[in-house]
Amino acid sequence: MGIGLKSNENKVSKKFYIESYGCQMNFADSEVVASIVSKEGYNSTNNLNDADLILLNTCSIREKAELTVRKRLESFNKLKRKNKNLKVGVLGCMAERLKSKFLDEEKIVDLVVGPDAYKDIPNLLEEINEGRNAVNVILSKEETYGDISPVRLSSNGVTAFVSITRGCDNMCTFCVVPFTRGRERSRDPKSILNEIKDLNNSNYKEITLLGQNVDSYLWYGGGLKKDFKNADEFVKKTSVNFSKLLKLVAEAFPKLRIRFSTSNPQDMSLDVIKTMANYDNICNYIHLPVQSGSDSILKAMNRQHTREEYLTLIKNIKDIIPNCGISHDMITGFPNESDMDHKQTLSLMKEVQYDFGYMFKYSERPGTFAAKKFEDNVKESVKKIRLQEIIDLQQTHSHYRTRQYVGKIVEVLIEKESKKSNLHWAGRNEQNTMVVFPKQSHNIGDFVKVKVLECTSATLIGVSQDL
Repeated sequence: MGIGLKSNENKVSKKFYIESYGCQMNFADSEVVASIVSKEGYNSTNNLNDADLILLNTCSIREKAELTVRKRLESFNKLKRKNKNLKVGVLGCMAERLKSKFLDEEKIVDLVVGPDAYKDIPNLLEEINEGRNAVNVILSKEETYGDISPVRLSSNGVTAFVSITRGCDNMCTFCVVPFTRGRERSRDPKSILNEIKDLNNSNYKEITLLGQNVDSYLWYGGGLKKDFKNADEFVKKTSVNFSKLLKLVAEAFPKLRIRFSTSNPQDMSLDVIKTMANYDNICNYIHLPVQSGSDSILKAMNRQHTREEYLTLIKNIKDIIPNCGISHDMITGFPNESDMDHKQTLSLMKEVQYDFGYMFKYSERPGTFAAKKFEDNVKESVKKIRLQEIIDLQQTHSHYRTRQYVGKIVEVLIEKESKKSNLHWAGRNEQNTMVVFPKQSHNIGDFVKVKVLECTSATLIGVSQDL
């Protein structure tokens, strides 16, 4: 996908290729990077062989994610031999975690840039183009990239991410995010509304508000969330929290479908749930990571909620928004996890009956509290068995949830062609479940009423009622 460039006679047009790994935040960050790089005279390309600059936006949340990136970097050796001028950069969380070590460990890498240093990319490109390796992984307490208009990479022109917070203060013992993305800070609501206005004017139909912890969004003029307690009463009264931001967006753009991710149980308030219920254009779907059903494991993870508090929150959601889709993150095999802890996780899943989930074996991450203080003492074979039990149970629950839609009519936003058939469209209902149906006369970007005729555990299959 080519990117329009601002005229700059002093810069030679080159091509860049970017790949993103991990969370939605990384994909949103790549769009910020694309905007910055395009202004330096680079056009985007989807062909690796055409690229003068290859950028990998990386994830450190699990060891497998890092191994994937390392393997991908190895595959660029042949390209570098063919094109002596080719430069390779590593961005994101893996860059922040490994810093300048990356240049030594991966000889193919020329450029290392952390998540808060993307505005320095023009200077770093000058460095590498003059034959020097370049690194900037300094974390910021202010940077939100609110003044940069993202370039929508490989966009379907229908859905888009809008980042509203950066960083995380929660310090879960298993997680590297506070070390790779820094402290929590929120973006000026005016810049958020302006970005959404641009998307709305470009005929986008759905936006997802993004953050490591969207519910902890708090704008009171800038600064870290922890400093808010020292603000005066006027500042506190005029501050904007997440429920107020949701209301602002929903009222300003009544025809735009709104989602958000990711929520943290300790930060989600009743106000947010009630705001969702009050506005039809806010999707009835919440991704609510729990990580474990055992209080002892939750405590060891430094999760700021108990099993009971989490289930109370689930009850409040279902009472206020009865048809809300709920998904989860679950980690199995955390240090010292017993069979009883695992059974408590399964019992919590049975109580909630999630629509779907993201399930993982515990992966020790260097630098985290868990890696320093806990022995990774659950056998790999046990982790695999427990993970499979969790996956199997979720499969059962997912199928139960999708069966509830059979015979009903759902509203679907068409996002793309079905992977399995070029005669069918695919899109999600507001509960975030994928729906597939015959194309007929509809187009990408249409909202369509679809009657569900059958289902799998992950997909609803139906026919349009809008004929």
